[in-house]
This record gives sequence, C-alpha cells and structure tokens, in this order.
Amino acid sequence: MLRTHTCGELRIGHINQTVVLTGWVQRVRNKGGLIWVDLRDRYGLTQLILEEGSTDKALLEKAASLGREFVVQAEGKVVERASKNDKMPTGDIEIKVENLLVLNPAKVPPFIIEDETDGGDELRMKYRYLDLRRNVVREKLQLRHKMMQETRKYMDAQDFIEVETPVLIKSTPEGARDFVVPSRVNPGEFYALPQSPQTFKQLLMVSGFDRYFQIVKCFRDEDLRADRQPEFTQIDCEMSFVTQEDILKTFEGLVKHLFLSVKKIELEEVKRMTYAEAMKFYGNDKPDLRFDMKFVEINDLAKGKGFSIFDQAELIVGICAKGAGEYTRKQLDDLTNWVKRPQIGAKGLVYVKCNSDGTFKSSVDKFYSHDDLKVWADKMGAKAGDLLLVLSGDEKSTRKQMSELRLKMGEELGLRDRTVFKPLWVVDFPLLEWDEETQRFHAMHHPFTSPKKEDIPLLESDPGSVRANAYDLVINGVEIGGGSIRIHDRPTQQLMFKHLGFSDEEAQKQFGFLMEAFEYGAPPHGGIAFGFDRLCAIFGGSDSIRDYIAFPKNNSGRDVMIDTPSSISDEQLKELSIRLALDQKT
Repeated sequence: MLRTHTCGELRIGHINQTVVLTGWVQRVRNKGGLIWVDLRDRYGLTQLILEEGSTDKALLEKAASLGREFVVQAEGKVVERASKNDKMPTGDIEIKVENLLVLNPAKVPPFIIEDETDGGDELRMKYRYLDLRRNVVREKLQLRHKMMQETRKYMDAQDFIEVETPVLIKSTPEGARDFVVPSRVNPGEFYALPQSPQTFKQLLMVSGFDRYFQIVKCFRDEDLRADRQPEFTQIDCEMSFVTQEDILKTFEGLVKHLFLSVKKIELEEVKRMTYAEAMKFYGNDKPDLRFDMKFVEINDLAKGKGFSIFDQAELIVGICAKGAGEYTRKQLDDLTNWVKRPQIGAKGLVYVKCNSDGTFKSSVDKFYSHDDLKVWADKMGAKAGDLLLVLSGDEKSTRKQMSELRLKMGEELGLRDRTVFKPLWVVDFPLLEWDEETQRFHAMHHPFTSPKKEDIPLLESDPGSVRANAYDLVINGVEIGGGSIRIHDRPTQQLMFKHLGFSDEEAQKQFGFLMEAFEYGAPPHGGIAFGFDRLCAIFGGSDSIRDYIAFPKNNSGRDVMIDTPSSISDEQLKELSIRLALDQKT
C-alpha cells in the first residue's frame, strides 16, 4: 500500500509515530513561513503542517505549489496540535511533514468540493465523479451500502436464497413502457429490459425455491420525477405456501430490522388500512400518518342552505387544521390561490375560523349561521383556535384536491417531521382499474395478482368492484413496497387475461410459458418488491432518490456525464437490422 493509515483514523494515541498518508488536497493555507494542508480521503481529513526552520525549503515550496484536488503522498510524524479542532475526529493531531510526493496534479475543479458547494445540480451531475468526493454525497452511498448488507443479512437468516434472473427478457404489453434491445443474431427481433423479475420469480416458486430474493436492477421507460429513474433498484422477494398474513409479517420484520440496524430506531407496530379507507379518509392510497387531519364529509350538513356551489356538488369534504385559526386573510387567500392552480384544479376554497371566544368567521357567513358552523366544527372535532378547510365538487377530483391540501397544511404546520416514521400496510386494492383512453380495464398491479376468492363471481357482473390480494407498504406518505398473492393455476390466469382484454392467442404468445408451468404443480405463492432507492431516501431524509444513486440520470433521462442516450452509426443500425424490423412491421 502507498499509505500506512487513512486520513480518518489517526488519534492522540498515534503521537510520535511516523506515518504515510495519501489523498486529495482539500485546501492549502499559506502563512508565509507556515503552511497547513488539509488532506482528504474517503475516511476523513487530516491536517498536515510544514514550518520554516524545521522543514526543508524545497519541501515548503512544493507544499506552497499544491492546488485543490492534487493527489499526494505525505510522510511525517504525528504531533499534537497546538490549536485543537473538536469538530473533526482527527482534530487533536497533525502530521509534521518530512516528505511530500505529488502523485497526480489536478486542474482547478469546476465547483468547490466541500459539503457546502457552489455547484448547481446539472454541473455536479456532469462531473459526478467529483461530486462523489464530497462527504454529504459519499455518506448517502455508504447508507445505501449498509442497507444492502443488512437486507442480505436479514433475508439469509429467514432462509431466503438470492437468485439472479435474466436482464434480456421478452417485452410484455402491460405496465410501463419497455426499454427494448435489438438482437443482432436474430434479425428483426428484440429483447426487453425487465420492469421487474415478476414471471421469473414465480417460475422459481414452481421450481421449488420457496424463498427467493434479489437486489435487482429494473428498467422503465416512463416520465421522470424526483422519485423515479429509468433504471432503479428493487429488493425483489417471493415465497411459497404462504398467506397474505405471512408475507406482511415477514417483511414488517425486514423493515424493522433495517430501522434498528441502520438508524437505531425501534419502529412502531405497522398499522393496516384498506384501500377504501385510505381513499375515504386521506384521498390517496399512500397516506402520510405523521399527522391526523382526516377527511370529514359534510354533505348532509352543508346542502340545502342556498349556497349553490355546495348544493350542486357530489361531495363536500373538510379537514380540521389544529391551531391554524390565527391564519391571516392573506394566508387564506394564498391557500385559495394554491388550490386553484391547474396542478390542483379546485374551483375555490371555503374556510371557517374557530375563534377563541367561541364564535366562527367563515367565507360563507352569508349562507350559514353560527349554529350551522358549530355543527360543522363539532363533526370535524374542531376546538377554539382551529381552522376548517372545505372543498367540494365531483367525488374523485375533490378527494384528490383535498389530499394535496392536507399534505400542504401538514407541511406548513410543521407536522411532516423527517425524524418521525409512520409505517402502514394498505390492503384490499381493486384488482382492476378502468382506463378511459383505451376503454378497457387494466390490472392495477399486474395481471398475475390473484383476486379475493369471494369476489371472483363479480368479474363477470362488476369487475371494478373486485378486490385483489394485494398490499403496499407506505412510510410517511411514500409507497416503498408493493406485492400480492399470485394466481397459481391456469384456469384463473386465463380468466384474468380474458378480463384484461387478451385474446387466447395473445395470452398464449405473451405468457404461455407461465401458464404451462402452472400445470406442473405450481404452489400457492406471493411476494413483494421494495423500491430500494426510495427506501434509502426515506432513511436519509431526502425527497430525491438521485442522491442515493452513484451515477443517476437527470429529469430528462439523460446521463450528462457520459452524454447518453446518444445516436449510433448507420453501420450499427444496419448490423442490428433496425430498419429490417420496421420494414417487416409495415
């Protein structure tokens, strides 16, 4: 090794030892006859000192010529610092340099490589290899590493076997768009990159591997946002001979293990809620339970009083913002303008302030008496000093709008504490959802999810009411995992494909291999997949998963560091028979 120690390990007990350190120059402070150099590596930072009179002149000149990010080797004696720095682990010592070797000089970096940097997002992504030198970025990847190791530790202890599944697979019509890969040796034909290893993990259950997991790359060619990337990582899991209850308990255990081992947090009991309850009380299927503010429907209290907006509404629903009764008129106008933005789409907002003297002040005083508003307040559990916020309109849109308003109020009132974690299982999802564009039902999760047995007769008469044996794990309003009990017999799988609009020929072409496998003794099975990047972001207190990926793409799906995606040559197109495939289609 070119070093005897790292830049993060030397302490007061190493005094008088001669050591060799290597690393990057963080900064140089030259006071004429006294030069300090901060040397950094992955493990920390150590101060080097060179002093006129006790240091060779040539060595002083060499130290003075060092620039930021030069790679150097320094040899010297560990001495006690005259002015200690209790903010760094190596702050009690410094290295009195006796020899200094520049291993590689460096250009001036395009941004300051420190925790507080002057580099914008796009610039830091272009020079990601420099950004990764910063402590705050490296610590996020170290967190990711720790979570990977602890996941494997827990899964191994639960008798799961890690199996790698193929990356070049068959394109399927359901779900997000596939990334496709042309086959040179099979002209005009294509592989797809997996959106998940779903069918393979089911086949592993047929194979008798009754507990499988994999920390696996998946690919989806979809629109991007802070918690999406075209390539992402899942903790993918499947189990045989289990009920839904078995899976929930097993993976509650995984999440609790990760919180305890990585964050030293004893996670509370994971609550459970049906999809119907989540939509009724929170307006979305991943409610943030760090604060209450449940929806309260007041159709029966608000209609018939001459306020035409409420009288014509399908749904009138409110929330009680505790302690927000002192909101000013400007704050309330800002809230009204916020819900009327195109992204939210509400027509307006009704408010009721519960005053400390027991009176009420509302934006609809013209239509509702003190007694009317008191009934609203009682139903919503409001006290003096609280604020009622009410939206109305068609049911689906209004619930969605109120969900956004609830989250905004939670943020404004400081109720979305990143140090508090509220886990929740959402269960009993609809099996199918109607798509207006294609005018047919689509699988809400995927076509291999089993319906609840008691709901199977409804597939013919009322397919939208059929519930799935499906479940999502939500933490702080973020879905971090989802799964289901699978269909494991051919007749039920064929029935599912039929209701998804597949012809027998299409089902056979796309999934014949799986249905045939079901005829060779497929066990009852189910599983779950966790969004590993999202899980890391929650543990690290971030909104974006990009911080936890070594080389992420930007919001346009581009890697600006290596400038991809990029065009390929006509010769490559010809060799891959891309034009041949198009000609065959047309």
